[in-house]
Amino acid sequence: MKKDNRKVIYWLLTGCFLIFIMVVVGGITRLTHSGLSISNYKLISGTIPPLNEVAWNEAFNLYKQYPEYQKINHQMTLEEFKDIYFWEWIHRFIGRMIGLVFIFPFLYFLIKKQLSRPTIKKAAILLLLGGFQGFLGWYMVKSGLVDRPDVSHYRLAMHLTTAFITFAYTLWVALDLIYPYKKEINTAFRNLIRWGLGILLLQIIWGAFVAGLDAGWIHNQWPFMSEGKLIHETVYMEQNPIWKNFVEGKSGVQFVHRYLAYIVVGIILFIAWRSHKLQLTPLQKRGINSLVLLVVLQFTLGVFTLLLQVPVWLGITHQIVAFFLLAAMTFTLHRFSK
Repeated sequence: MKKDNRKVIYWLLTGCFLIFIMVVVGGITRLTHSGLSISNYKLISGTIPPLNEVAWNEAFNLYKQYPEYQKINHQMTLEEFKDIYFWEWIHRFIGRMIGLVFIFPFLYFLIKKQLSRPTIKKAAILLLLGGFQGFLGWYMVKSGLVDRPDVSHYRLAMHLTTAFITFAYTLWVALDLIYPYKKEINTAFRNLIRWGLGILLLQIIWGAFVAGLDAGWIHNQWPFMSEGKLIHETVYMEQNPIWKNFVEGKSGVQFVHRYLAYIVVGIILFIAWRSHKLQLTPLQKRGINSLVLLVVLQFTLGVFTLLLQVPVWLGITHQIVAFFLLAAMTFTLHRFSK
């Protein structure tokens, strides 16, 4: 039987799609402040949500024992609790589904000897990334159950960034199978795209910092952070020492996210400009064009998300397009690498 066949490719692309859905639901969970509604973790029994009033009251009473309810949501009703519980439950449910979708087909393909040795190694890395992602989700939630009614923005950034990296690597493995033939490459141009990917990942990390610190609800102007000021004084005065402002201060984190956006746009436009000097295949052209289109759309969405003070639908759309932009960058890098 042929190894690395079409079924294997479909399996990997299904994993990509499920990771995408999970990130979208995770964004909704964050923006609706639903992430701490389930304060325990039961791998098997937690798959089933509360099915009657007794079970709902037990879940609600457990939620009442933790800081988010005691300090912020102490007037919340059971019906309101059900709304936030739903998003966290569906987020965890999709995570379990991703685990099953990765593990069982992998074992099937392994037993049927439908995977080549390189693909087995790559799939093993994917399984490790998936397991690590699940651990980071628990680790993130745990940080909001101690004394502060919110999760650590560092742990949120690790959780989100790992999801993006897992998606990108899954897509890369699928692309290796879709386009198995190697060709001559322009090393300098490939390295330029690698730089673009690295800067994009940095921007995703600071986007997670902005989300984790609720830093999108301040300085809701553009292009200035306040009246006539490109840099608000709180950017460097909020925390001590100064460097902490840029990883823990709301103003400083938003400042980094704002100006990294210009750098991301700049490097992608530079990639597009440099590409005109090369002989491109149709797929390479498509990758470059999608990068330009998506980065302009993403920048525009970022501006309006800020100006409109982060409505849920716009915040989610901004995150979705970031996902598409990473996918386009991964695809483009692959087309200039293999």
